[in-house]
Amino acid sequence: MISGGMVRGGIRYAVRLGVIAGGLFSGVAMANPHEWQLNMPRGVTEWSPEPYFLNNVTLGICTVIGVLVFGAMGIAIFRFRKSRGAVAEKWVHNTKLELVWTTIPFIILAVLGYLATGGLVSFADTSHSELTVKVTGYQWLWRYDYVDYQGQPIKDVGFMSKLDHQSDFTRQLKSGLDPNAVQENGENTYLLNVDHPLVVPVNTKIRFVITAGDVIHSWWVPDLGWKVDAIPGIANAAWATIKVPGTYRGQCAELCGQDHGFMPIVVKAVSREEFEKWLSSQRQLPYQPAPQTAEVTTRTAQANPG
Repeated sequence: MISGGMVRGGIRYAVRLGVIAGGLFSGVAMANPHEWQLNMPRGVTEWSPEPYFLNNVTLGICTVIGVLVFGAMGIAIFRFRKSRGAVAEKWVHNTKLELVWTTIPFIILAVLGYLATGGLVSFADTSHSELTVKVTGYQWLWRYDYVDYQGQPIKDVGFMSKLDHQSDFTRQLKSGLDPNAVQENGENTYLLNVDHPLVVPVNTKIRFVITAGDVIHSWWVPDLGWKVDAIPGIANAAWATIKVPGTYRGQCAELCGQDHGFMPIVVKAVSREEFEKWLSSQRQLPYQPAPQTAEVTTRTAQANPG
């Protein structure tokens, strides 16, 4: 009786632990999670339906395989158990069966590989972009520099984007402030808002050139349908054509140090007319040069010892 009680209690404990862990990790997995969200977002870009579709196809295949495999195991365990008088067969090899369970997985993997390759090829093509934005990750904020727009270079438009002041004050130890009170337009934006969002136009192919100034970061906005590592000394490229105006939030997806959890991303997609007005206003503001990294500062000091 005691042993059975321990087993039942252990099962209940494991279930509770699983539910708690699932809730925690679902929040970590999504840069901007919503209540009862169980799947990745469909996205708002021209390309984002590709990974959404592939994810659902793969999940469906894995579900069918799981049901068949564990169903067969369950039948074998309970129906053909020794207590019912079942006697194990003596054969150890079946050529036809081995051909079947080798061929079917091969076909499944070939189909998934074909679908994934097609999506990656289209994602790698950043040609014919109308806007180029350079994204640089720092510990622990982002910098955005506008490089060109509609074939014309953009000079002196760039700024730092860091955690908004309200979230920053609230996150401090013993601040006494309620994270649920950090809201914008009725949405809780605690640790998900910035002081200067990245403003881009809709229905425009945007090329992102992503790098870092210190350690490896990862620029991730789920609604864009992709994430790309920001690596010092390497420029990775990605593109997006946002179809729906709105504000889309993300986070750094690479563990980059002490304040990794406090460098959110906010992309504000507006109409072309509104973007051009915003761009014109930014050209009239003082330019904020990119900060020098510790490596650059050290080299400068060594080159100029006086």
